[in-house]
Amino acid sequence: MSRAPSWCGVILAAGESSRMGSDKALLPWPPVSAGLATSGETFLSAAIRSLSSATDQVVVVVGNNETQLAPVIYASGGSLVRNPAPEGGQFSSLRVGLQAVLDLGRDAVMITLVDRPPVETAVLGRLRVAFEAAASEVWAVVPEYDGRHGHPFLAGREMIEMFLKAPATATAREVEHQNQQHLQYVPVDDLHTVMNVNTPEEYAALLNPQIR
Repeated sequence: MSRAPSWCGVILAAGESSRMGSDKALLPWPPVSAGLATSGETFLSAAIRSLSSATDQVVVVVGNNETQLAPVIYASGGSLVRNPAPEGGQFSSLRVGLQAVLDLGRDAVMITLVDRPPVETAVLGRLRVAFEAAASEVWAVVPEYDGRHGHPFLAGREMIEMFLKAPATATAREVEHQNQQHLQYVPVDDLHTVMNVNTPEEYAALLNPQIR
């Protein structure tokens, strides 16, 4: 019997982007060369619009960059929650976002990172269908591209609670490994699911996809 959860999107965007030198959330998307006009979209706004196509609501976890990101979030139809201690790292932001999901009365979530280019709408649909059709012992669905696991990571209430109950010093990967038997991997044909953009060089490489 298929499940029919209520979906929320969560975008983790509280990092300092120290390796990039500027907030990755505000980088133009699609990428452009210096001096050229942009579409007006950013990594953040594109991520919000992408997840909005497959969820009821999108929450962005911000940190000390709240003032800079809030206008983009609201203009794109998202909402925000602040990580009061972003220095705690990505797992602390994940826990803040997941608690917001439960507070909103949702019981399933699509999680992604703001430094990932948005994936194709069809991929989001495929992942959601896979989760909703999965057996009850499947708590999360993960995209797999060329043997690598990526985002968005789809989790139901059981997996959400595992993340929230874990020690604050844990990592998301540790929690996933402890619950490996409850994860299902779904092959996808979208490089963006496994792509991180952490440096100016990685951002510039997006302009030359043939070199990847």
